[in-house]
Amino acid sequence: MSHSNFPVLALAEWQPTRDTLQIYSKVLGKIRRALSPPQKHWWHISLHVVPQGFTTTAVPIPDVEEDATFEMVLDLQQGQLIITTSRGDSWRTPLAGQSAKEFCDMSLAALARMGIAVEIERSLFADEAPHVFEAAAAKNYCQAVVNIDRVLKQFKAGLPGETSPVQLWPHHFDLALLWISGRKVPGVDPADEENADEQMNFGFSAGDEGMPEPYFYITAYPWPAGITDAPLPAGAVWYTESWKGALLPYASLVGADHPEKKLLAYLRAAYQAGSNLMR
Repeated sequence: MSHSNFPVLALAEWQPTRDTLQIYSKVLGKIRRALSPPQKHWWHISLHVVPQGFTTTAVPIPDVEEDATFEMVLDLQQGQLIITTSRGDSWRTPLAGQSAKEFCDMSLAALARMGIAVEIERSLFADEAPHVFEAAAAKNYCQAVVNIDRVLKQFKAGLPGETSPVQLWPHHFDLALLWISGRKVPGVDPADEENADEQMNFGFSAGDEGMPEPYFYITAYPWPAGITDAPLPAGAVWYTESWKGALLPYASLVGADHPEKKLLAYLRAAYQAGSNLMR
């Protein structure tokens, strides 16, 4: 694998664009949630990675006789929002740092012109302040996340039992995969599907207030006693203070001889430790 598949992604150098993309992804997530059939663990509100960026996947068009669908794509390679339908409609517009309100309004207006009625809480996107969209930064992030998505899917293929899709959560702007052991957490109502399933979460964040650099995280629920005694590959560490989990800085992959193997080794080591102790 070429080292450039994991390009430099220092958050301080592109955070305004990152924050813009998170706002835009939240709009798409709210639209998908409003019109998609509910799925367990809220899997119907996330976005999915495609070579161009992020997609809602096919969403049912309400109040039509035929089984029609539409898709919205944040195309980070070409810097545009694309909407297409199974009826042959197509619309696109450049990403130009539109405010939250402008992006939300124009997205809903475009859908309305295609005969797609959708109601979301517009007050969440009332901010009219313009945002920043740097095309080069968006392409760089897209290159990184497309390859991370591919590695997570390779890891997912080797997991037993139930797993979620590899999906982008707009509210945290992290790409993640959930593994469910098949066992229920003692003392938790089985109907409470968010908290009743024993699980591990494997994800990537471009950085946040707690960690202002991109990183890979792994959590386990319930937290298994003794998990921090398990060894992790070089560069990865266990945290147990304000947050519990394993962490590998994204920067440790940049320039590494075999970055994909290093990431897979980290994911597999933490999974093995957690799954053994959660039995």
